[in-house]
Order: sequence, then C-alpha cells, then structure tokens
Amino acid sequence: MSQVVSILASPIEYLKGVGPLRGDLLKKELGIYTFGDLLEHFPIRHIDKTKISRIADIHSDTDYIQVVGRLLFIETVGENRAKRMVAQLRDSTGTLELAWFQGISWVEKNLVIGTEYLVFGKVGFFNNKPQIVHPEMEVFVPAIAGAKTVLEPVYPSTEKLKARSLSGRQIGKLTQQLVGQIQQRDIEENIPVKVLQQLQLMPRYQAVCNSHFPANMQDFEAAIYRLKFEEFFIAQVRLNLVRLQRHQSSRGVVFEKVGNLFNNFYNQHLPFQLTGAQKKVLKEIRTDTARGHQMNRLLQGDVGSGKTIVALLSMLLAADNGFQSCLMAPTEILAQQHFTGLSDLLKDMPLKIEILTGSTKAKKRREILAALADGSLHFVVGTHALIEDPVQFKNLGFVVVDEQHRFGVAQRAKLWQKAAVPPHILVMTATPIPRTLAMTAYGDLDYSVMDELPPGRQPITTVHRFEQARASVMEFIRTEVEKGRQAYIIYPLIEESEKMSFEDLMQGYEQVKSFFPEPKYLISMVHGRQPAALKQANMERFVKGETNIMVSTTVIEVGVNVPNASVMVIESTEKFGLSQLHQLRGRVGRGSEKSFCILLTGSKVSKEGRERIKIMCATNDGFLIAEKDLELRGPGDIEGTRQSGALNFKLASIVNDKALLELAKKEAEELLEKDVNLNLAENLSLKSFLQQQKGKTGWSKIS
Repeated sequence: MSQVVSILASPIEYLKGVGPLRGDLLKKELGIYTFGDLLEHFPIRHIDKTKISRIADIHSDTDYIQVVGRLLFIETVGENRAKRMVAQLRDSTGTLELAWFQGISWVEKNLVIGTEYLVFGKVGFFNNKPQIVHPEMEVFVPAIAGAKTVLEPVYPSTEKLKARSLSGRQIGKLTQQLVGQIQQRDIEENIPVKVLQQLQLMPRYQAVCNSHFPANMQDFEAAIYRLKFEEFFIAQVRLNLVRLQRHQSSRGVVFEKVGNLFNNFYNQHLPFQLTGAQKKVLKEIRTDTARGHQMNRLLQGDVGSGKTIVALLSMLLAADNGFQSCLMAPTEILAQQHFTGLSDLLKDMPLKIEILTGSTKAKKRREILAALADGSLHFVVGTHALIEDPVQFKNLGFVVVDEQHRFGVAQRAKLWQKAAVPPHILVMTATPIPRTLAMTAYGDLDYSVMDELPPGRQPITTVHRFEQARASVMEFIRTEVEKGRQAYIIYPLIEESEKMSFEDLMQGYEQVKSFFPEPKYLISMVHGRQPAALKQANMERFVKGETNIMVSTTVIEVGVNVPNASVMVIESTEKFGLSQLHQLRGRVGRGSEKSFCILLTGSKVSKEGRERIKIMCATNDGFLIAEKDLELRGPGDIEGTRQSGALNFKLASIVNDKALLELAKKEAEELLEKDVNLNLAENLSLKSFLQQQKGKTGWSKIS
C-alpha cells in the first residue's frame, strides 16, 4: 500500500515538466493536485493516427482523417480579412484541398512543393470538395508514421493553461510520461475478482492505461465501461454500508403491536379506501418500526398521492405502542394546514393534538410544553420551533418531516436528542426524485414511492397560450370564479435585486385588477418582499376563501392546500424549471372539481422552454416529469438533492448510464448481503480502497 501512496499521492509539481508555477495553475484551473488526479483527468475524445487512409476514402460522414500525399501547389487567395492560403495534396487515389487562415507566413517558409507529407485533420467540404483547414503536417517518414500504435488522446485545457504552454497536447505528454512511470502495483484492484470475472470487466490498471492510450476504440470502450462501473459500484457499496451498519448499530423504539387506535381509525374513520401504493408503504413502515432499529425512510409521493394519511396511520401505530409523535413542516402556514387536516380526521378519536409554532402565545406554549413533558399530548404539529431547547417529550417515538430539503441534517439530529432512544423518522417529499437519482443521492436511506393517485382525483388539464390570448384567459378565470371557484396567477420569483421582476408583478397585479374590479372580485397578493405577517395574512385570506384570486410569486410553491382553487395561470412559463412548474400545478386539482393549468408565454420561447411546455401539457405524472427534468438539466440542478459525493462522478452519468447503475447496485447489494463487514479475503482490497477514500467525499447520514 505504501507504494500506492508514494506515487499516486505525489504532488503534481514533482512530475517532470510541471514545476511550481505550472503546478499551481493545474490545481487552480483543473483541480489536479496529485499524480492520481492527473490520471483522472480523462481525454474528451481520441483521434486515430495509427492508420493511413486513401484520399478516395473520404466521404460526407468522415470526421478526422490521416493521409499521405505529395504537395502539388500552394497559393494565396483573397485580400485583407478574406486572405487565406490554399494548397493541394495528391495521393494515388485523388486530391485534397488544404487551407490556412492564420499562420500563413509559417506555411510559406516551411512547406515545400513536391515533398511528401503526412497530413492529419478534420474534414470539411467547400464547394462540394473535401478540405482540411489548418491541418497537422509533417514530412512523411515511413518508419515514424508506422510506429504509432495507440490512439492519440485529446485533453480539455483552459486559456490560462495554454498561456503557460499547457495546451491539451502538453497535458497529453505529461499524462503519457506518468503512465510510463506507473506499474500495476501502483493501481490496485478495487473490485472483487468474482465480480470482475462474472461481468468480464477489464482489470483496473489496464483500464486506467487504456482510458488514455488505447490501441483501438474497443479497448477504450471496455476501459471506460469498467471505470464507469467502478464509480457506481464504489458509491453503491458505500451507501449500502451506511444503511446496513445503521440498521445494525442504531437502536430504535419497537412498535410491537397494531392496536385499537390504528384499527378503529382504519375501519371506522378512514375517509376513503387506501390505494395499493399507500398500503405497500404502510407495510414497509410497520416492518421497519417492529425491528428494534431506527427507521430512516424517505417517502416520495407525487402531489396529491395521499402521503399525509400514511403519516397519520403511522402516528396512530406509535400511539398504540405508548409513544408520542411530531410532524415538522417548513412554514407556519403548512404546519397550520397539517394541524387543521389532522384535527379534522382525529375529531372522533380519544387523542390530543396541538400545534406549536413561533407565533404560539406564551400561555398556550406553556400548556403544550407541559403536556408533551408529561405524555398527555399524543401528537404535536409544528415548525422548527419543535427543535428548540425547552421542548421536551416524555416518550417521542415517531417523527414526520415534511418537505425534507427545507431542513438540514443538524436540525433533524436535534430531534434525536429529545428521546432516550432515537425516534423513527419518516421524511416526506412531494418533489418526485427520479429512481436513478434516488439510488445515488439518497442511497443510504430506505425509500418508498407512492406513484398512484387516490380515487376521485381528476387529472389537471394543462394548455399553453401566448400573450395575445390573455383576454380570453382572463375571461376563462371569470367563468370559473362565477362558479364559486378560486384561481392562482403566478409570476417568476422576485429576488431582492430584480427591480424588473417586481415591476412586472405590480404591473400584472394592476392588469388583473382591471379585469376583476373590486369590490365585485377580491384579490390577494403575496410576494417575497412583503413582511412575513402581511404575507401570512394575505395567504390565509385566500385559503379561507375570502378572496377569489391570488396573484403571487412562487412563494406558494410547496404544500398550500386550497381544494376550491381550480385554475392556475403561470406567467412567463419559460422562466421556470420543469419540476417547479409541476409543483406549482399541484396547487390546483385538490378538490373534486375539474381543474386547469394555463401556461402563458410571449411569442418568443427558446427550444428548451418549448420542450418543457410540451412535457407539461402531455403528462401529469410527476415521476415522468422528474426523469425528463434530469435529462434536460442534469443532476446538479435538481431541487432537493444533496450535493454530496454521491453525485461526483468523473465518467459515469446517472442520465445516460442507467442500466450500468442498476447493475452496480445489484452487485453491491449481493456482495454486502454475504459479507457486510468486507472481511472475506476476496473483499479486502475493496475494504482497503474504501478506507483510503474516507473523508474525500461528503457522505452523510440523513439524520
């Protein structure tokens, strides 16, 4: 192992040809600190200079080509800025035009008519004839040309590096020198031999060398396949280890029985039949909570899939076993909605439920704190006020966290300290996370998916309208309001600095008022610049049905529940991301009436914007939308994902390599099933690799 450390951990400035100045630049520009980092600076493509083609073989699909021919003539064409130099090269099968727009004096001095040259470059066509602009040329020496046996890598560089003579080509020379220095023992295998053999993967040392200097494209593709698999496999082993070791080591309260509270509610007070998806998740939670290990489960459910009823039934399970539960929401208005909804469902049950937020009055707060401490309060709903020091539970056993990315890991951990044994944790999110992203960003959690809507939910009709149709859109809102319904009109989020956005909103508000004059119609307005109390009051008026129309920025995105709202108009739709549009749309369609979402844009919409609108109009499926969002934006931008080492892949892509990710997950799980501590001889090299990597990436438990 010391050999690995001594070579691959060597500072990059110690590589011949680098030195302190270039070393500093490589660190700042490309994040290359060590020899090992340089090996992980992979080429963006390879060019094949191992074979010489005939000029006659050039066709419209030819990309790069290498030919040998005699230079027939060189001449200057055009004047001033249009001046260029052209030459003609001939072999026994045809002629090829060469052209230069820069470096003309060098060409005139160095190229000799009648000499045979080895020419390489990217093929283009000018006047239907093949042409290479700025070709690479050298006098043809058969022995040298024939000595090229590997594909030539092309590396990414930057302008600052090029200024220090570190172009992609120079980086290639440094890499070639390093690959020449390392030996097999320096790059130890980190995938168990059984897995290597079963999947016919290239050994690690060979794969690293072939990713840079392969003899042919087959070797290169086999190397990249192996290295991508390695990235996914190591990530999955690490995530599953965290999960399995937590199952082993973290004690949890035991819910031994399903008692009268659960059964009575289920049989007599459940407002509707549970979906198959809801039943499946309840079964998973029941199994988790009976094991004696702390549950950490992420529950993904699309907007309106019925997550709250699953949370309530789980809380009843806790109460049956003598434990208290709390539900934590990110805002006061959402906490209030949960409290109102749960109180209504529990009105005929012998259970106490209260709400605790920053605005709870002092006397009421004291009563709630006393009831939590003596155990007479079964359920509490609240905001981050629940994790403040004075809040003490007698017997906290179950915690529900709504909309997980609003709460940090440290905040959730504080809830642990309120119980002698860590409570079970159910994290609910209405932001659908694509399966591949969940497997990487949340792979250390057990996760459940609810992808079925309760019966009676009508799909929302979504249409796209251009600005010129605004009057008819407003007319449509009027007909819905006349029926007693409510409508949202949403504008893009206002940042403090965005004066224009604020003016757009105010202008829009005045426009809406002109269509819907007071006092016949009442309008609420909510935006980020309002004081919190005013924002809360305006939102509550709409929630209570005191106003007909809510003009808002995206502050209403998460969780607000107004079953009577049947129309959602989204202004400047092209400025929103797909998942955000889907979340906004989910604010309507919550009652039994038909609901509509109208996407309003100007006449000019970008290609990406049109694609997002097309997807929104085609489907209401949040998981399908999340997959499309991942494809369009990439994983780094997806809302709610942890920016952790789980996504720091150099080669693998969770968008393009889904099948490989599934395979790596399966292999990692099978391996750990047989040897959770990686103590078998065949797994020791993997264990050693994981120990070396510790601390390099931000792997963390969710709670």
